[in-house]
Amino acid sequence: MSFIPDTTTLIQFAIATVILAITPGPDMTLFVSRTLSQGRATGFASMAGALCGTLIHTTLVVVGISALIVASPMAFFALKIFGAGYLVFLAWQAITKGSAFSPEKKSGPRISLFRSWAAGLGVNLLNPKIILFFMTFLPQFVSAHDPHAPGKLFFLGVMFIVLAIPVTAPMVLAAEKFAAAMKASPRVTRVVDYLFGGVFSAFALKILTAQAK
Repeated sequence: MSFIPDTTTLIQFAIATVILAITPGPDMTLFVSRTLSQGRATGFASMAGALCGTLIHTTLVVVGISALIVASPMAFFALKIFGAGYLVFLAWQAITKGSAFSPEKKSGPRISLFRSWAAGLGVNLLNPKIILFFMTFLPQFVSAHDPHAPGKLFFLGVMFIVLAIPVTAPMVLAAEKFAAAMKASPRVTRVVDYLFGGVFSAFALKILTAQAK
């Protein structure tokens, strides 16, 4: 199947996806907060909304990147170089500033599952960091000269969602314990930050050195 990347690319992408999924951020904070205040069903609805947002981001990236490859392989090359630099910037931020995770258990009126889903979708779609991340992250795993690049990009986007579910779902199922553990053990979060920083710096270095040859 031509739309499936090679095994090495799949393994590298899987590692990056899992580390990204366990790194605390706005999405994770929303899932856990909604679960703590409204219950698991609401937490899962928010998670489903964010995953739908990821699928939309993937589709937009596939359409945009595919057009860029056809129009100008050099522009695509420039995007990959910019993306590598952005990954280094994210790694530096993770190490120096740390992850953002501050779930709150707010009591209030019951929120419908649809509104929770919409909140997850909105947090994902309107987060400029996520938009920029997907635009620069996915292209690192395909070549401008690959005729099957669009299919591979979409496959990787779907793979991102599939791998993120088993990572984020347990956080919703055990939200109270998870939130307490994260607050009680900030070292765990720092370990994740350093993992994120190390792996994404390595990806950026790999891209930059490969393009320089």
